Amino acid sequence: MNADPSMTQGDALPVWSRVFLLLGSVGMLLAVALGAFGAHVLKNALTPEQMAIYETAVHYHVYHALGLLAVGLLTVRLPAAASLRWAGLLMTIGLVLFSGTLYALSLSGIRWLGAIVPIGGMAFLGAWLALAVAVVRSGRGRPKMEQGKKQVISPE
Repeated sequence: MNADPSMTQGDALPVWSRVFLLLGSVGMLLAVALGAFGAHVLKNALTPEQMAIYETAVHYHVYHALGLLAVGLLTVRLPAAASLRWAGLLMTIGLVLFSGTLYALSLSGIRWLGAIVPIGGMAFLGAWLALAVAVVRSGRGRPKMEQGKKQVISPE
């Protein structure tokens, strides 16, 4: 049963929209918390090189958590778009492998962790490519306007 009596079953968000909106929201929560932790607690505890690595992790964490929110919103409109699901999944994988590994590297100093970071970067690139594919495909199959005729858009 829905907590909001004004929301009917037809108003529920698609599953993947809820997944990516939740991941993006929690991702932003963690990005803000980790950014503040770095700025206030770690500032004097890490070397300048470690702090630069940590800040890079936070920056990419923010960008891709926002990306997850965008994917979640787009899946409301295009719930059947497989490329959108891939975009969200790859952004999530990228967050863990790229930002997560950079956080661990900056805090531990374990250099071999740096070898994992490019895998996360590739996941990010794949995510943005998948998002672009979803946008391009979303315009297919729509009727073209004939010369001189107005196109009528009916509510769905």
